[in-house]
Amino acid sequence: MKSYRITRTLAFVAACFTLQFNLPAQTNASAPAIIEGIHHNTAVMPFPRSDWAVPRQNEVLARAKASPGDCDLEFIGDSITQGWETAGKNVWQRYYGHRKALNFGVGGDRTQNVLWRFENGQLDGIKAKVAIVMIGTNNSNDQDNTAAEMLEGVTAVVNQIRIRQPDTKILLLGIFPRGLTFSTQRGKILQVNQALARLDDAQHIFYLDIGSRLIENSGAISPDIMPDALHPSEAGYRIWAAAMEPKLNVLLLTQPAR
Repeated sequence: MKSYRITRTLAFVAACFTLQFNLPAQTNASAPAIIEGIHHNTAVMPFPRSDWAVPRQNEVLARAKASPGDCDLEFIGDSITQGWETAGKNVWQRYYGHRKALNFGVGGDRTQNVLWRFENGQLDGIKAKVAIVMIGTNNSNDQDNTAAEMLEGVTAVVNQIRIRQPDTKILLLGIFPRGLTFSTQRGKILQVNQALARLDDAQHIFYLDIGSRLIENSGAISPDIMPDALHPSEAGYRIWAAAMEPKLNVLLLTQPAR
């Protein structure tokens, strides 16, 4: 009888142990449980802005809601993408004024902020022919995210576009170089870009890295191209647009901009 009780007790403990490790798989994936002491990749966890960028975040979501249906291009990114409306506005008019193009860039955004915007309707009802994606530079700051975490974050953004807009082609841009010259941060970005290139399937996702066009032979970034070694000038946006145009003409089946 004693051995029977011991057997039942051991079976109960084993069942509880198994249940404990199976429970996370049964929880809602959109609301993961945060367990203290366990590292989580913030780059893949949708998160809203609650700072100075809230007005822009709301503006982008309102822009998306006001533009349902077909469009040629949607630009998804951070301040570098938002800058098409300021430093890059003349270049935008030349290359995209004759196309229906939407700018969904929000200054300071990281991959997790873009994922939050997706969850809150940015892509709903929009049928874009091509999504131009360039995101991740803000995840590279200091100790924010590792290169591996950045890769997961950008990949999550790409995957969400594929799920929410299955007919949309994705032109995935390598993260632009930043900083006056060589640095650890630049090295991290280069490692991420090497892995991002592997996402190119020549069918739905097309990778383009124009970083070499934004630096000088010495590796330095000219202030004529990026005055603060991060955000393009009008000349920088001209380089960007010209580099994308051949691929966009193929994906859109249109004539090149003049």
